[in-house]
Amino acid sequence: MLREISAGGVVVRKQVDGWWMAAIEPPPGPSTQVANKKGSRSLKKPVLCLPKGLVDNGEKALDAALREVREETGIAASLITKLADIKYMYVRSWGDGERVFKIVSFYLLRYESGQINSISDEMRIEVACAKWVKLEDAPKLLAYRGEKQMAKAALEYLSSHAEA
Repeated sequence: MLREISAGGVVVRKQVDGWWMAAIEPPPGPSTQVANKKGSRSLKKPVLCLPKGLVDNGEKALDAALREVREETGIAASLITKLADIKYMYVRSWGDGERVFKIVSFYLLRYESGQINSISDEMRIEVACAKWVKLEDAPKLLAYRGEKQMAKAALEYLSSHAEA
């Protein structure tokens, strides 16, 4: 079984109306069949997730998280704290179809500079758009269970650490 090590970030920004978080929407994938009263129909449902990616050889997880955030959202951020590691298995849907054990280290990051969604044309293969969402809504909006947990952990941390 292959192993993959990735890192990502929950990037937050304080606004008058509360905390906001940077999220990305990958390009649309295969259609999802949705049943309704008249039968089933194809629907491309947008997926919202956290910026993350593989840790390069010799790179530290935090550096990878900061790089991935910059590449996938167009913004620069700084460390507040490490949130947690998520561990899961998946089967590759491309190439060899091999099973992969994956660990993703997530960090709570503070927005520093940059314009959200100001990313390179090459990155559009991975990211359709990057946008700010209310952090309190993120656990409902994010597509993946582990990432929902990271948004909840960020909310808990920020509510108990006024200095953040």
